[in-house]
Formats: sequence, C-alpha cells, structure tokens
Amino acid sequence: MVRALILGGTSDANLLAEAAARAELDAIYSYGGRTRAPAHQPLPTRTGGFGGASGLADYIRRESITHVVDATHPFAAEMSRNAVAACMITQTPLIALERAPWAKATGDSWIEVPDIASAVAALPEQRTRVFLAIGRQHIAPFATRPQHAYTLRFVDPPEAALPLPDADVIVSRGPFTLTGDLDMMRARGIAWIVARNSGGDGARAKIDAAGELGLPVIMIARPQVPDRPRADSVTEVMQWLGHRACLGA
Repeated sequence: MVRALILGGTSDANLLAEAAARAELDAIYSYGGRTRAPAHQPLPTRTGGFGGASGLADYIRRESITHVVDATHPFAAEMSRNAVAACMITQTPLIALERAPWAKATGDSWIEVPDIASAVAALPEQRTRVFLAIGRQHIAPFATRPQHAYTLRFVDPPEAALPLPDADVIVSRGPFTLTGDLDMMRARGIAWIVARNSGGDGARAKIDAAGELGLPVIMIARPQVPDRPRADSVTEVMQWLGHRACLGA
C-alpha cells in the first residue's frame, strides 16, 4: 500500500498533487512555509519545516510514509539534502521531480555564476536598472550595490522594509508570459536581469524576454545536492508510485 509524501511548493508539485488526487492516491502535500498564502491543494496539506533530517525521518515513521517525492524548488538545497538523509535513515524510497535547467541559446547574453555573492559581484559599477528575479530570501547581499534601481517580483508583499534603497516590488504569482515580461521590462527600463537557473516553463518568460531584448542575464547555477533518483515528468513519478498519471481532460 502506497502512502506518499510530496515535498512541494512548485508548479510541478502542484501538477503532481492534482494527478495523485485524480488517481485517488494516498498522499500528503508538504509546504515549506515560506509562502504566506500557498495555492490550495487537492490533497491533505501540511505547512512548515520538519526540524532537519531527523525530524523528517520521525515524520516519515509516524505517518507511515512509504514513498517520498522531492518536488521542491531546485534551489531548496537544504530540504533536498534533508530528504536524502531522512530516506536513508528510514530506508524509504525517494525520487526527485526535477525540471531540466535552462540552456543558453544562440544569441543569449549570459554571465554564468556559481552563487549569489558572485551574482552581486557581476553587476556593473555604474547605476543601472536590474530585475532581481531570485526570491525574497536572497536579496540582502545586493544591498552592497545600493546604486542600482531594482525591480523585484514576489508572491507575497514584503513584511518589512527591504534592504535596497531603490526597489520597486511587483506582487504576482506565476506562471508569467513572454508578452507580460516584455511589457514589464520595457516599462521599467530594465537593463540587467539576475536569475536563478530554476528551469521549467512557469518562470522562463523573463529569460526569453531578456533574449528578445538583448539584455544580459546573470544566471546563478543550481546548488549541489546528493545524488538521488530523478524524474522529469509527473507521468514518470506516478509510474514510480505504481499509478497511471491522470492529468485531467
């Protein structure tokens, strides 16, 4: 009997939850707790951390979880590391639903960097307008470049003053469109983009828009996580769970 834990928070995880519900799979959807108003899920849902790998292992045992699906954001490295460790402790099968990273296309102007600190260093010294598309948890290091005008896009409004003296916040939930991001970048005079290489379609519009406008993109590489089985589609994960994917009409 399968009882799955989906570590979610991404559009891919939401699609998996829908497929699991349609297949009447016994599953729990877990949010990390960073989004104040998470999207409604068709599965029983929990929110918040587990207390590290040992806390997750305790949860797996307590809830009689038989399979874990890591469908977290590709940059949620700590959660992914904890999932690998907890599943090793409990001998629970684990698979990652992991979208492929974006690949640089002919004509794209990317500066590829390994981390946030390198992204800050890659910005020009002279004042410019930057679309900082990296999530609210990672903006503080950019305060060392206060001369720039930053545009940020969050799912939730910021709860406190931002550390950036010149910041324009857009509150919106994806997926975003190429037309919408082209309009946004033109209206705000965006000249540089800083992005994490999340992959997938839901957040790709800004990368395509930058390509069309000929703008440089500082692209932050994904963090390293331990090796684990991977799938790149909901269908693959559902098959791994012993069910056919029911993707709707």
